[in-house]
Amino acid sequence: MSNKRKVIDYTYQIITYLAAFVAVGTLSLIFMFVFSNGYKLLNIGLIVNDYHATFYNGALEENIEFSTTTRPTSLDSETYYSKKWGLGLKDDFDREGNSIIIVDYIASDSPLLAMYNKNNEEFTELIVFKEGQLVSKIAYFDKSTSLTRTGAEIMIYDLDSSESVREIVYSSLGGGIRGSIITTFYLIAITIAIALPIGIFTAIYLNEFAHKNRITTILRSLIEVLTGVPSIIFGLMGLAVFVPLTIKLTQADSANIISGSLTLAVILLPVIIRATEESLKVVPDTLRESSLALGANKTQTTFKVVLPSAIPGILTATLLAIGRVIGESAALIFAIGTAVKDDISIFGKSTSLSVHIWSMMKDEPANIELASTIAIIILMIVLLLNITIKLISKRFIRELG
Repeated sequence: MSNKRKVIDYTYQIITYLAAFVAVGTLSLIFMFVFSNGYKLLNIGLIVNDYHATFYNGALEENIEFSTTTRPTSLDSETYYSKKWGLGLKDDFDREGNSIIIVDYIASDSPLLAMYNKNNEEFTELIVFKEGQLVSKIAYFDKSTSLTRTGAEIMIYDLDSSESVREIVYSSLGGGIRGSIITTFYLIAITIAIALPIGIFTAIYLNEFAHKNRITTILRSLIEVLTGVPSIIFGLMGLAVFVPLTIKLTQADSANIISGSLTLAVILLPVIIRATEESLKVVPDTLRESSLALGANKTQTTFKVVLPSAIPGILTATLLAIGRVIGESAALIFAIGTAVKDDISIFGKSTSLSVHIWSMMKDEPANIELASTIAIIILMIVLLLNITIKLISKRFIRELG
């Protein structure tokens, strides 16, 4: 080998290694940034809690029986405890970085468990006061109101020096993404149910039944063009076509999950068709010929022999489709809306996880920590789906082998 040839080969190797290093390094930096900013907020409460907090206005009867429970040994030094009221409060921060006072402990004989709803004129409706809730303020008859900004220590001190309270305003934690997770799974289920059958049968027609002529060539070209169309254009189509259609045919009165799913189905069709067609092409022609030689017709051969052999590739197309659904945001902003909801209906507005990230990032200042946490959850969902589909694919390959 000549020296010139060696130099060219080394150059190609250096370029290859450098490109691989840049790609891996860039992806690693992205993952490091997301995890370093988001892991602190990652907890089960974020997943199961509502986004919007529920506020309560509690008050007590005149005859108060105070608690006799001493401070539990399980409470840490950061929790301030009132034996008189059987209440432990702790300073903390919410998911947006704001100071809060959280109920860390409440004794079983605490008089605060007997609070009634002050907004109810009959004063008979008891309201729930439990650990994990946030105390916004405690108002007294004989002194100034204790507020969140004064801190848990001052609030407990004021409680200990009072014989009664006029009002306690508290709330649930809020800031959770339960609604966005439910919306995302709704979108996945409805979109796949619409797009997957249409995409698979279209790919079967193009690869197994359609004649190779100008019409099928144009169809394939159009499918490839649709693959490269920006998703925001599909979002405008969803707003102009699917939103009015769902309003007319369903009980929806605005952008909704169904219109979002229909929009995503149109976006995914080119991906599913191309991936399925490629998986059908790699099925050996000898399988088709053997089936036909044994007396099966074209349809039987396609659906009994060819399609089962292409299942692993179709599952890969399904995974790509699900990943696109989870990661899509531009189209959904128009087709489903940006309202973060806790009560989810397929006929109403809501937000997926990706749109929730967009909502967090458009705030001033942007909530990078919560957005990164949601990104971690998306990565975990995609990883779990990837592992599941890989296991299913291996099972099909084993059975076919």
